[in-house]
Amino acid sequence: MDPSNAPSASIVACPNGPLLVRGDFELVTGTGEEIPRMRKTIALCRCGASTIKPFCDGTHKLTKFSTEGPSTIQEA
Repeated sequence: MDPSNAPSASIVACPNGPLLVRGDFELVTGTGEEIPRMRKTIALCRCGASTIKPFCDGTHKLTKFSTEGPSTIQEA
C-alpha cells in the first residue's frame, strides 16, 4: 500500500468483542460534542452492556456476547 494513501484511522471488528479504533480520529456524541480519549487506540462497546460506554469494559465476556449468527445487514 502506498503510504500517501494510507487511512488516518482504522477500525477492526473483534470477533465477539469491541470495535478497535486506531489512528488519528475524533470521537463525538450524536449532538457533535467531543468525547475525550486518552489513547491513540480505543475499544468501543458493541454488546451494549459496558458501564463506561461508549468504551468497552470487557463485559461482553461475562454476557457471552456473540457476533456469530444471522446477518443483520440488509441490502438496499
